[in-house]
Amino acid sequence: MDNQPLAALDISGLSKKFDRPAVDGLNLHVRAGEFYCLLGPNGAGKTTTLRMVSGLLRPDAGSISIFGVDALANPVEAKRVTAWVSDEPMIYDKLTPFEYLEFVAGLWTIGAREAETRARDLIDWLGLGPHAHERCGGFSKGMRQKVALAGALVHDPKLIILDEPLTGLDAGSARTVKDVLLQRVGKGMTVIMTTHILEVAERMAERIGVIDKGRLIANGTLEELRARAGRDGNTLEDIFLELVAEQDEAA
Repeated sequence: MDNQPLAALDISGLSKKFDRPAVDGLNLHVRAGEFYCLLGPNGAGKTTTLRMVSGLLRPDAGSISIFGVDALANPVEAKRVTAWVSDEPMIYDKLTPFEYLEFVAGLWTIGAREAETRARDLIDWLGLGPHAHERCGGFSKGMRQKVALAGALVHDPKLIILDEPLTGLDAGSARTVKDVLLQRVGKGMTVIMTTHILEVAERMAERIGVIDKGRLIANGTLEELRARAGRDGNTLEDIFLELVAEQDEAA
């Protein structure tokens, strides 16, 4: 009997080339219900990978499976269980948070009454209550990021993908976003997140992948990465820099 855990995401041989290979035969497996952080230096291919997983970019080669759904052959079905939050919040400035969430819920054909309930719950959960009926155009980046996160969660996805969601946030907003993500993982959601804030990955991620030059060069728990680097007790920052340096020397 196969006891392998269900995969939230399975990537095999994924490739994308622009002027040079951005993603180069990438293989990646993320388990259902885990908090997974994808790390790498600038230009390593993290955002390109996540954009392909989210259906925003078509790969040149390879396969993407999301909870067993072929995301390239059945993109609409895959997107029904997936949400994407970019590092630059994409929301409608002329709408209020409440209007925006009702609009997004409508796109997912969620009934009006259920949409209203979900919108109110998310607004309260993310501390947006005092601004629920103000237009988003005047919001700070932190508030915009929280509205974008609420919009991503309104259809209750099984997988949420976040690209540098904490960049530029104040401490309070960052804490709120982290708490919401951890609570959702506790209820069974899968989170895949890129971040340059290595302390966040060290504290929050169950497993960590390190990508460089479009390839996965390390993958595992923090303790497994420490064992691979031969750096017992060292910080993730130390391990990350050593792994990337080793890869650069081998190239």
